[in-house]
This record gives sequence, structure tokens and C-alpha cells, in this order.
Amino acid sequence: QNTGDVRLIGGNVSSEGRVEVYYRNEWGTICDDGWDVSDANVVCRQLGFATAAIEKTKAFFGEGNGKPIWMDDIVCLGTESTLSSCRFSGWGVHNCYHYEDAGVVCSGTLMIWPTYTTPTDNLMTWLSYAFAASIRLVGGSSSAEGRLEIYYRGQWGTVCDDNWSHTNSLVVCYQLGYLSASFYTTQPSYGVGNGHIWMDDVRCTGTEPALSFCNFNGWGVHNCVHHEDVGVSCSDASVTAASEGDIRLVGGSSSAQGRLEIYHMSRWGTVCDDLFSDVAARVVCQQLGFSFATATAQPASYYGQGTGTIWLDDVVCSGSEIHLASCQHAPWGDDNCRHVEDVGVSCGNSHNLLRVVW
Repeated sequence: QNTGDVRLIGGNVSSEGRVEVYYRNEWGTICDDGWDVSDANVVCRQLGFATAAIEKTKAFFGEGNGKPIWMDDIVCLGTESTLSSCRFSGWGVHNCYHYEDAGVVCSGTLMIWPTYTTPTDNLMTWLSYAFAASIRLVGGSSSAEGRLEIYYRGQWGTVCDDNWSHTNSLVVCYQLGYLSASFYTTQPSYGVGNGHIWMDDVRCTGTEPALSFCNFNGWGVHNCVHHEDVGVSCSDASVTAASEGDIRLVGGSSSAQGRLEIYHMSRWGTVCDDLFSDVAARVVCQQLGFSFATATAQPASYYGQGTGTIWLDDVVCSGSEIHLASCQHAPWGDDNCRHVEDVGVSCGNSHNLLRVVW
């Protein structure tokens, strides 16, 4: 790490979180006094994102307790390449508390570099692999939807819809900084692309940091025509913010099934399968707005292992609860589980029902 490096902590995805800056061999937070979108834009561009969707104040992504507050009264013009190039009070000079920690939500594509051992191919192959992580959605009514295109060897190209899945769409949307994937289409709903078809037979597990890390046939290896270009629609994380006790299903073949995750203390975590029954699964499906007649619990990380906190354990529902958090459970974060025990839920091939919001 270098002095002035920044990172985002505590968000749902890598494009949002509490801003932390590195100084004197230690990560610290930033006070929100005077914090505005110009300052946030500098942070997002320093991290490789296009821009800031919104700035956040009052420890929106949690307090950085125990860490120094390195910067206060930051004033950026918006043209700076790093946050530490902006005007501020001086390293460690502040009149703040951690409930004033600043955060950001960035938008646009992040250029992701591999963090593990470099492949044994030559350097140019590795660089091409890394830079191929850049993706975009084209032809939709907003930047959150469109024909999927990926950048490789200096050119944008499309992705074939063979074996495309909801899990693949989630990886795309997470990479672009969105909360989730609404749907995907194997029809040319967003227009037919031209030029290269860069990827075919893409198979993601849902844990990849970028689409190019998923399994596929190889760059430019396909048996497709452009009428098979896949399209994706994402849910905008900067608009659809999660609330305490919200739940989601991740890693399934549709939005009606997947690993169960619940939102608590500004971050998503998993649920242990201890005591979790089909009755609890019915509560989950009902909360998400699906029919719960065929709801089933899937134990033992059936939809893949999650990461981070296991928020709930020993969940027991009567079936009358409106929200999963209302069921009996061990205290938040108090568990004797590992992620191999992450529970999943299948709501069947059900359609959304009218959802009651209390």
C-alpha cells in the first residue's frame, strides 16, 4: 500500500462503501465535513470507476471505530487524480467522530486486476486478460440495461447467449456496480451487435469479481451469430438501497432461488442451515413476493458458499411471520457455522405476487 491509496469498506458491492485512506502504514477514515459529490468523484476515479453516483455522510456504511480519522474539511475541484491531492486540514487534523465517516457510491465499470498469481503465459496474455474485465451495456433505455459488450484487444465485442444464466447476469451487474440482475434476454431486444463475438458458453459460479474470470470457450471462440447477442438488465444500487432485514437469493438460475442472504448493519451476510426448515423457506418466499406453496430449504451451500458474516443461525419460523428477521433465531452474528452450511431457498417456478409493505 502507498500513502494516499483509498478503498471502500462496508458496501453491498465493490463500488460503494465507507471511504478509507492509507497513511503511515494504517488505514483510516474521512470526516464528512464539507463532503460533496466533487470529492466523491475524485475517490471513484482514483479507484477506476467512471464517476460518483452519490456521496454519503453520517457513517452510512458503518463507523470505522478504532481507526484514525485521517482527513477532514476536504475540498476537491473535481479534476484531481487522487483524494490526497485535494485541499484538506492536514493528516490527522480534525474535529470529528466516527459517526461522521464519509462514504460514496460509484458508478461505471471498474478495471479489475487479478490479485492472485500471474498466469504462466507471457506478460501480454496476462495484460489482455486483465483489461478484458471492462464491460458495458448498450442499446437500453438507461445505463442499467442493454446488449452486453466486453472489451478485448482494443475492441468492443458481444457475448453469445449459449448457456447464459441468471448467475452470469449477476456477475455482470455486480461488476458494473449494481445491486442485482432483474432479467436477461436471449432475443436481440437491445439490437444486434457487429464485429467480434468475444465470449460464448459462459459459465459463472457467482463468486467471480468480473465476467472475464468466468469459464468460457476462449476469446473469439464461438459458434454464434449476432442474433444470439445476450442482453442484461440490472437493478440500480444507487436507487434501490437495501434496508435493515431485507433479504435476497443469490447464485440460482432465477431470482426465485439461490443462497439466502440478509441485510444487517449496512452489509449483506448469509444464514446458517441449522434448524432452517421449509416453513422458514415459505417466510422467505413470501417476503420476496413469490408464491410460497412449493418453497423448499436447500442446506449445505447448495447454491454455493457465501463470504463475510454469517448473520443468522438456528432460525425457527412459525410460518405467520412477514419478515425472516421476525422469526426466532440466535443473536445476530452469533453462530457456530461455516459457509459450507449456508442455506439456500427455492421458491419454485413461481410468479411474483402482490407484496405487502409494512
